[in-house]
Amino acid sequence: MDTKNNPDPIYRLRHQDKEVILVGTAHVSQQSVDLVQQVIQEEKPETVCVELCAGRFQTLRQSDNWQQMDIIKVIKEKKAFLLLSNLILAAFQKRIAAKLEVRPGQEMIQAIETAEAMGAAVHLADRDVRVTLARTWGQMGWWARCKLISQLVLSFGQTDEIKAEDVEAMKQKDMLAAILDEVGQSLPTVRRTLIDERDQYLTEKIRTAPGQKIVAVVGAGHVPGILKYWDQPVALAQLESMPPKGRLGEVVKWLVPAIIVALLVYGFFMGGKEVGLNMLVGWSLATGVLAGVGALLAMAHPLTVLSSILVAPIAAIHPLIAAGWVSGLVEAFSRKPQVRDFERLQEDIQSMRGFWHNKVTRILLVVAFTNLGTTVGIFVAFPLMMKLL
Repeated sequence: MDTKNNPDPIYRLRHQDKEVILVGTAHVSQQSVDLVQQVIQEEKPETVCVELCAGRFQTLRQSDNWQQMDIIKVIKEKKAFLLLSNLILAAFQKRIAAKLEVRPGQEMIQAIETAEAMGAAVHLADRDVRVTLARTWGQMGWWARCKLISQLVLSFGQTDEIKAEDVEAMKQKDMLAAILDEVGQSLPTVRRTLIDERDQYLTEKIRTAPGQKIVAVVGAGHVPGILKYWDQPVALAQLESMPPKGRLGEVVKWLVPAIIVALLVYGFFMGGKEVGLNMLVGWSLATGVLAGVGALLAMAHPLTVLSSILVAPIAAIHPLIAAGWVSGLVEAFSRKPQVRDFERLQEDIQSMRGFWHNKVTRILLVVAFTNLGTTVGIFVAFPLMMKLL
């Protein structure tokens, strides 16, 4: 296939004795689905690489994976915020796909089905999504996490304005560069782990795939990075490892509660019993009430709201407990998700109303909003306590 003057995002690359045909796609584009099928049928490769890991491959093949999720385990393993972000990202893609009548990931499914029909091997080239999300989340501060989720939530209202030609335009290099530059400026960690690291990972997995003739199907956003790293060495083991926890984060986690406790003790001993009690009451009201407000915004059960108010003042000064974890568990037991909640999860996440209506996502919102309310309460309580000294 002559691609010299071809507007389609197709590139021919060489690595040692391998020929690689790199195809960039829009993940919710019917034209991309058709292009993938055409390229594989015409090129007749020995191997087809797809931008999927084992987990995402199973998700595409098995639609009932959500029904097997243990929401209690998610909360206990402190992954509620991580899962919520992932669901919001999935929801954004699903809403665009629904608007354009294309199944999310259809171009990858098409690549796999066409490869299997032609007897070509299928090679999963992407990094495990759990490692990618964990590396992204672990390197983001609290404010960056809140900013990411808020940007994703705000994006819900923008999908109605997206047309099929806009999605196809995303495959043009200049627009993609502009989008990535914007992401890099607002959330550089997100760009580094979601884009740059995966560009390197995909590059190494594609050029070491079995066979001498390979078709690689990836999202168009990764094409510039793969071209950039194609002739550079990549440390695959490093990209697959979990990042160590930063020392600064650990210090802050213990330092802030220590300062609060020291202020309370100082208030009782130096300011007297009345000052100490006023400081304690101010601390409890600020953290407890705002945590309760967060739970209310998530439309939590009354028992959940009450637990948030009672637990937040203690959790805010305990580095190993978060008020959101407690409120999330209370919500899960008070309104235990039923089978239909898991069955409707993929449909419900496509709307804001669905996020709050579905018991699974509501639990995640309770965790996130309660923790956010508690954090705001700490910032409110601290200056109030200082004024009482």
